[in-house]
Amino acid sequence: MFKKNNIFEKFTDKVWLSSPTMHGLELKYMKEAYETNWMSTVGKNINEVERLASEYVGCKYAVALSAGTASLHLAMKLAGNEAYGMPPMGHGALEGKKIFCSDVTFDATVNPVVYEGGEPVFIDTEYDTWNMDPIALEKAFEIYPDTRIVVIAHLYGTPGKVDELNAIIKKHGAILIEDAAESLGATYKGAQTGTFGKYNTISFNGNKIITGSSGGCFLTDDEDAANKVRKWSTQARENAAWYQHEEVGYNYRMSNVIAGVIRGQFPYLNEHIAQKKLIYERYKEGLKDLPVSMNPMDLKNSAPNYWLSCLIIDKEAMCKQVRSEQAVCYVKETGKTCPTEILEAIASINAEGRPIWKPMHMQPMYRMNPFIVRNGNGRARTNAYIEGTALDIGMDIFERGLCLPSDNKMTVNQQEKIIEVIKACFE
Repeated sequence: MFKKNNIFEKFTDKVWLSSPTMHGLELKYMKEAYETNWMSTVGKNINEVERLASEYVGCKYAVALSAGTASLHLAMKLAGNEAYGMPPMGHGALEGKKIFCSDVTFDATVNPVVYEGGEPVFIDTEYDTWNMDPIALEKAFEIYPDTRIVVIAHLYGTPGKVDELNAIIKKHGAILIEDAAESLGATYKGAQTGTFGKYNTISFNGNKIITGSSGGCFLTDDEDAANKVRKWSTQARENAAWYQHEEVGYNYRMSNVIAGVIRGQFPYLNEHIAQKKLIYERYKEGLKDLPVSMNPMDLKNSAPNYWLSCLIIDKEAMCKQVRSEQAVCYVKETGKTCPTEILEAIASINAEGRPIWKPMHMQPMYRMNPFIVRNGNGRARTNAYIEGTALDIGMDIFERGLCLPSDNKMTVNQQEKIIEVIKACFE
């Protein structure tokens, strides 16, 4: 429990981690869907979302789907069929195959591998970007040279080392699936994330940089792939006067009503990014005298979308903290703190923070899956280091890091108060 002498008054209205920011234009397009009676999975709003997404990101084709997870699932099917051939009826496209995946991410990045019968192999993170480590990826190909699919996520809106990762992927004849769910609007060397893989995904979930409350898009330059996803997402209906089905399909198409919300959000994407950037910069300035560092955003080749501002506590400033599967305790030490104490302190003033994504290799359902680190052999312990570098970097970031309130409706005064609460944790 957060126990400090400092007593901070609670916010009357909760400050959220990252909630939807509506502007009014969304209602116009939702009303248009209602008044024209296009309330299902066809209509002008869907067409416009696909046009806006493909034009903004810079790909040839976008297919509007019910969720980013649906897009990732169909991307797995496409990549599996291409890399390993069409599976027998009743089998997944990745049946029995190992697939390399980002480790520090939300499980929606990884679960579609399992939907198609594959086995995720988790690749450790690196400190520079908090994303997949190219050195660990190269090591993974040495161990599992037959792997032909790599799934990469860009954590909290910061692009990974795209050139280095893609060079390794191409060297080994593999297919890149890019999960840009958190990084819409972020660029690497001037190109938008969501354009670097053969099959790519963006998300419009409720907490994303722009939202439809749900929804996502499959992105590609491959017309045949886009057409296949469009077909699969509408129950794989064949071009016949009756309902003809020759393969398994899914009910994954985006609603025209949801598309109306997203259509109304797109004009504000750059504005939201600018607001998020200011939030990040205020945190960085306000916390500069503490033994913490912010998540990496000031990178040479990247322009992130600043979706979530995060911090990581210096090792020597960490008090003792122990986490079980669903509980946590810590021992307060003068001059030290931990993510749990900071999150409790933030919550005490009616603001929402969150732990860093728990790495996939630490999740109960995946902890027996292969996990590849750049140093050492096997699974590294939390406290195992080589020359000052954690063997298991994802676990280290999870143990010492947290996501700060990053809602773009948060006022400067509210953010300054949150900063003061964080400072009090180190007293």
